[in-house]
Amino acid sequence: MPDDLPRRAPLIPNRHYPGRVDAAETARRCAETMYARDKVAQDLSMRVTEIAPGRASLRMTVGDTMVNGHDIAHGGYVFLLADSAFAYACNTHDSVTVAASADIVFVAPARAGDVLEATAVERTRYGRSGIYDVTVRRVPDGAVIAEFRGGGRSRDQRVLDDPAPTRD
Repeated sequence: MPDDLPRRAPLIPNRHYPGRVDAAETARRCAETMYARDKVAQDLSMRVTEIAPGRASLRMTVGDTMVNGHDIAHGGYVFLLADSAFAYACNTHDSVTVAASADIVFVAPARAGDVLEATAVERTRYGRSGIYDVTVRRVPDGAVIAEFRGGGRSRDQRVLDDPAPTRD
């Protein structure tokens, strides 16, 4: 994960629950663990710019190879950025969570060279399900490029205990 992500103090036990770790620190550690394994985010030079429990922001620059025949960013790349922010946000609670649903509305085009930032916010979690809204904006003018809503489903597995994926 890029070194410019804000760091917190070393693991701090939660005073209300002895032996538990601070939620913000858990979120940061989960993001670091995911980014270390996230070859797509690394390949597209995505950067995690914010991480907190139930919240994540990622940035990506639209490259020349990401534009379609209309000379605008291909919607698949915009979706991928939004989906990645969604993934980081819903995994901040140290429970492996995968997408169960996702919808996107493209509001305005992005072009080669544009810096996009997707900010995901947890709207609700109930049992093993959660709903997250993601807004993709152009930086620095803040123009909304897309709105995304994702539904997540938690598995019986911890992000921080999850062994690195292996190939059979």
